[in-house]
Amino acid sequence: MIKINLLESVTDRPSGVAMVEDRVSSPRVQTLLLALTVFGLLILGAGYDYVSANSAHQAAEHEVENQRRINQQMLAVNKEQAELERKTQDIQSRIDAIKKLRESQQGPGAVLRDIKARFDSVPGLYLQSIEQQDGELTIKGESPNEYSVTRFGQSMEFSAGLFTNLIIETQRQAGKVVSPSLAGDPPVAVPEVVAFTVKCKYVTPKPSATAASAQAPANSAPNQVALKK
Repeated sequence: MIKINLLESVTDRPSGVAMVEDRVSSPRVQTLLLALTVFGLLILGAGYDYVSANSAHQAAEHEVENQRRINQQMLAVNKEQAELERKTQDIQSRIDAIKKLRESQQGPGAVLRDIKARFDSVPGLYLQSIEQQDGELTIKGESPNEYSVTRFGQSMEFSAGLFTNLIIETQRQAGKVVSPSLAGDPPVAVPEVVAFTVKCKYVTPKPSATAASAQAPANSAPNQVALKK
């Protein structure tokens, strides 16, 4: 006959915390708990790595977008700068073309203007003719005295290089009597004059020099000028 001690079986059975400790102290349970802990840590590490990588990826994309926008802005600025430089070069080319055109237009008109500006600064001169050939000028005229011829020569000599190799020849002409054009009028006496011939070389002036020569002082009424080519 089998005997069972109910009191001993109930009191000897572990319960509560003791039962948990008993189960935890089991090697199989400890292995399972360790595996669960490691698995949890792996999940946490993977999650943190994913979040960190995703944040770094978004930051990199944002930086790439900023760099792309800055690059586009730089390209636009470079394009505008290139367009501005092209327009500046076009304007400078036009200015150079206008300067060359003005310089090429310096011909007999410039010669007359430069000579007349100096000729009018000396009262009493009468210019008979100007002959220009290959840059060589021959100016012929009359003056009431040699002093006026000297002043005219000095004004040409100090011309900032417009007139060079200056040679002046003078010759006195005795006074004469001119018959009247109308019957009954008295004869007209022409006083003694000094005929002069000026030979020199003419250098085509730059626009600034031309403007300066055009502003030369005029102390008398304009004299008569003739150009002979």
